[in-house]
Amino acid sequence: MSYHCPRDDGPLTSSNLNRHHEEWIAVKNCKHRTGGYLLLLGLTIAVFVGCGGGAGTGTKSVTGGAAQLAVSPSSMNFGSVLVGGSKALPGTLTATNASVTVSSAAWSGGGYSVSGISFPIVLPAGQGISFTVTFAPQATGNSPGSINFVSSASNSPGSQVLSGNGTQLSTHSVNLSWDPSASQVMGYNVYRGIKNGGPYSRLTSTPQPSTSYDDVTVQSGLTYFYVTTAVDSDWKESSYSNQTAAAIP
Repeated sequence: MSYHCPRDDGPLTSSNLNRHHEEWIAVKNCKHRTGGYLLLLGLTIAVFVGCGGGAGTGTKSVTGGAAQLAVSPSSMNFGSVLVGGSKALPGTLTATNASVTVSSAAWSGGGYSVSGISFPIVLPAGQGISFTVTFAPQATGNSPGSINFVSSASNSPGSQVLSGNGTQLSTHSVNLSWDPSASQVMGYNVYRGIKNGGPYSRLTSTPQPSTSYDDVTVQSGLTYFYVTTAVDSDWKESSYSNQTAAAIP
């Protein structure tokens, strides 16, 4: 069968598409139509063809995939926590694509616990809920762990990796002393960091008049870096002194 280019009936509508159905399909063989017009026809054919032969008048529902449960963050690092103390970090569960029922949570690793969420709980698509993980080490050393959230999602269980280190309060202390400032000052501030070159945190709440300081809050196995500053009567603080380091056994 040979085809000819359809006549120009004005804007493409469902009625003239149906009336010249075969002509529209064959329009790819037309050479004198503009590329833009052919592209428009091709796009329209892709929308209507395959709907039973007639013109489409409704909208088609498009699904976004199976329901999933997102756990954020995917991992939590609590760093060093004193034995007998605790540290808490926040997390979030979010349902994507469709609603998700979270039925339970199970965690492993010494010293970890989950709070702030009750089970079962239904999360509508796109919505989330916060929870809290607490690390309270009962012994020194590294404590790897994890949490598994069991749910109706296709990717159940949703997992979160946990890590933390239990440390013991040291019986050691660091005794610092320095030369007095050549200028008239009201006192000195002492700063400490755990990285060479800083950043530093101030240990003294107010400038102290003495040229010595005892740091009794150190932990075994760490190295600390110290600097001092001088403060005058107008509360102007000098730049940092030379840095000194102390390694705690």
